Amino acid sequence: MNDGDFSVAASVRKSRQGTMSVRRKAKWSGRIEPGAGFAAGLAILILFFVAPGRAQDTGTARKLTLKEAVNLAVGNSREITLARLRYGVVERQVGVTRSVFRPNLYTGTGVAYTNGFPLLEGGGAPAIFTLTYNQQIFNPPLKGEQHAAEQRAQGERLSIESARDAVMVRAALEYLDLAKVRHSLELMRSERLSAGRILDATRERADAGRELPIEVTRAQLTSAKIEQRVAQLEDRDDSLSGELRDMMGLPEDQPIEVDTEDFPVAAVDASNDLVAAAMANNIDLKVAETEKHAREEKLKGERGGYWPTVSLVGQYNVLSKINNYTDFFRKFQRNNVIFGLQVQIPIFASHTSSSIAFARADLDAANLLLENKRNEISLDVRRKARQVHEADLGGEVARLELQLAQENVRVLQAQFDQGRGSLKDLETAHLEENDKWLAFLDANYARQQAELELLRTTGQLAKVLQ
Repeated sequence: MNDGDFSVAASVRKSRQGTMSVRRKAKWSGRIEPGAGFAAGLAILILFFVAPGRAQDTGTARKLTLKEAVNLAVGNSREITLARLRYGVVERQVGVTRSVFRPNLYTGTGVAYTNGFPLLEGGGAPAIFTLTYNQQIFNPPLKGEQHAAEQRAQGERLSIESARDAVMVRAALEYLDLAKVRHSLELMRSERLSAGRILDATRERADAGRELPIEVTRAQLTSAKIEQRVAQLEDRDDSLSGELRDMMGLPEDQPIEVDTEDFPVAAVDASNDLVAAAMANNIDLKVAETEKHAREEKLKGERGGYWPTVSLVGQYNVLSKINNYTDFFRKFQRNNVIFGLQVQIPIFASHTSSSIAFARADLDAANLLLENKRNEISLDVRRKARQVHEADLGGEVARLELQLAQENVRVLQAQFDQGRGSLKDLETAHLEENDKWLAFLDANYARQQAELELLRTTGQLAKVLQ
């Protein structure tokens, strides 16, 4: 190897110092147990740095942890606010159905011309002033509607939790994706510097007749691909940062920093424990159960339609002589009061039997939907648990491929330093190592995404991220 080769080698080693400052040296251990999600390996492998120049251009950056970002997104979510408003509307509807069992007092006045017996439409007497009181005491069909409305309000309250979990998953995935993109950017920028130096060296050697022109073109292609990848990652960084700021309610020009961090993982075995946790905590299943209970209450109320209804009634009237009361009654009394119980006993009510049949069919449909939901969630939990396990295995493969690429770089670097290797082989190994780093980051993100979905299905998401 001549002096020109050693000068290029020196520049390559110098350019690699920046890259290795980003890539933490790892002492690889044995296989990480499934379920830990190779979090220990990730903690050793990944060290994230935010480009300080970009933060200084627009102001002081705000550094956020994963939980801080999720909590800010939950606190500023328009979807959660809308779910709360819908719950408030349903609560008011419950109040409407409940109001018939509470005191209701009405008053009014009017004037009417009567010819003959003083009578109004509906059987009442013409009065100058009327005060009416009405309150249901025992009315099973109306009570069933009230209880059904209360159950549906409970389901709407659970929808707030469902909206919250959706926001948490979205915020967490965008945060983790942004951390991955920025780490990838650091790797690619280091590769861009290295590729530029290699291209310059290759041109010098081609001008000196020691390299074929095709090698220059190949080096240019490598640099162009790196530039393209950097531009794509920068666009992705800008897009994710904007979306995350919008979710968290931060100013549009507020720079943010994120950490490369993991979160406590869920168990990955498709065991009965995971299914049991989903049966107890899954929000969609709880909503289906509340709908079933609502229809049960409706059926119970309709069956009570065969029983008498009792209501408390009262009325106070101020009468006037202009309606010929003295012509039809011996004694005229201006102030009149009636107060007591009104009992209605059904003798033949076809409406009741039809309502019971309808409520029973409605309940049968709810029972079938609930059973289908249980089966669906059970299968979904097992499927997502398998996806987490497969993502763990994929991450382990990516980790070992990265380890192999790093060991290959060390071997070729040692050979190159001893004059027994070529610059082309060394640079190819470095590029392969970089690709394995990116593949490892992608595999880790895929594992995190699978775990988040499993946590959401089993109802454990809020415990982990809040």
